[in-house]
Amino acid sequence: MDILRIATSGSVDDGKSTLIGRLLYDTKSITKDKLEAIEASSQRKGLDFTDLSLLTDGLIAEREQGITIDVAHIYFATENRKYIIADTPGHIEYTRNMVTGASTAEVSMILIDARNGVIEQTRRHLFIASLLRIQTVFVCVNKMDLVQFDETVFNKIVAEVKELAQKINYGGELHFIPVAAKTGDNVVSTSSQTLWYKGQSLLQFLEALPVQAKSKELPARFPVQFVVRPHSEAHHDFRGYAGKLASGIVSVGDKVTVLPSLKSSVIKDIHLADQKVKQAKAGESITIELEDDVDVSRGNMIVHENSAYTQANTLKARLTWMDDQPLTNGKTLLLQHGINVVKAKVTALQTVLDINTVEENDGVTQFKLNDIGTITLKTAKPIFADTYKENPANGAFILIDEFSNNTVGVGFIESF
Repeated sequence: MDILRIATSGSVDDGKSTLIGRLLYDTKSITKDKLEAIEASSQRKGLDFTDLSLLTDGLIAEREQGITIDVAHIYFATENRKYIIADTPGHIEYTRNMVTGASTAEVSMILIDARNGVIEQTRRHLFIASLLRIQTVFVCVNKMDLVQFDETVFNKIVAEVKELAQKINYGGELHFIPVAAKTGDNVVSTSSQTLWYKGQSLLQFLEALPVQAKSKELPARFPVQFVVRPHSEAHHDFRGYAGKLASGIVSVGDKVTVLPSLKSSVIKDIHLADQKVKQAKAGESITIELEDDVDVSRGNMIVHENSAYTQANTLKARLTWMDDQPLTNGKTLLLQHGINVVKAKVTALQTVLDINTVEENDGVTQFKLNDIGTITLKTAKPIFADTYKENPANGAFILIDEFSNNTVGVGFIESF
């Protein structure tokens, strides 16, 4: 059964958690004891309705404040497919959590409060969806019941979002749905309150959406995480290379090259769990045996023999800065690409995005928390990477503060 990964985003109180709760409730994906628990909790809060947002707000601080702080992953299924929804925070302080939650999503749902229209967080979240190359975005104009399901209000927001998408050159598909998550209008089934809306409900859209094949047509990239040497009687001479296939497909008999040594060999066997398979695809954790006893270590990368690759120690990247301490030119950090960690120095802060005008400003002196912009880096040792546009699975990295060990930035390689 297909699995569709979805990220939700929007500002505080736009109703993300309630929308997800409504999806779970109307698809009968809630156990009886869980439903009874949130009904009792709603009564304790003095509400005259069942607060479905409690289904996803798991932290005590989230329930107390009525906001999402951490990324909650919610699993549910219909007859057609399984869903994994990342309920990401809307507050600007937790934008870094939103980037993390959306990084593996195939679909983004951006919620907009019908009363407020397009605001700063709307612009930020659509830009991040574009940055992460998410090809399908559902813009859910929520709380339509609070504007009397006014078509004019909905159409004004649609026009504003389309103009924004054009400004940031978003190249994916945009779908607009008027919803009222609290009452379920246009969430699972279409609503009689919006007879002027001729589209499908949110769930109907999601059920019909084709799931994209993950990185099958991309070049094979296999970063070695662990060298397997059992030294047992049964497997005395076994030498395997374990890891997660980042992109592409590998098959028994493929001619491959090991980076950085450039030694060549042929794939002898592929082990998936406790079985031998003829072929493995992107996202699978496998162990590869080679025909020849070549030197392969943790951090090396196995690619197809004739595959083009880039070995670089200078790169230009789009960066989302996630630390309270500003980023300045010349700062030294740890850059983690895949499983490899190398020292890196910021050689230039080139541009930073003005989220209000969605324009790039140069003459940057620092990156502040949640800033998005372009930088150049020099690494102490070369990395084997692709641009994010060509191969997202091998074109992203994180920056780590070498003293606190905190993740302080996420980068997407634009060029070398």
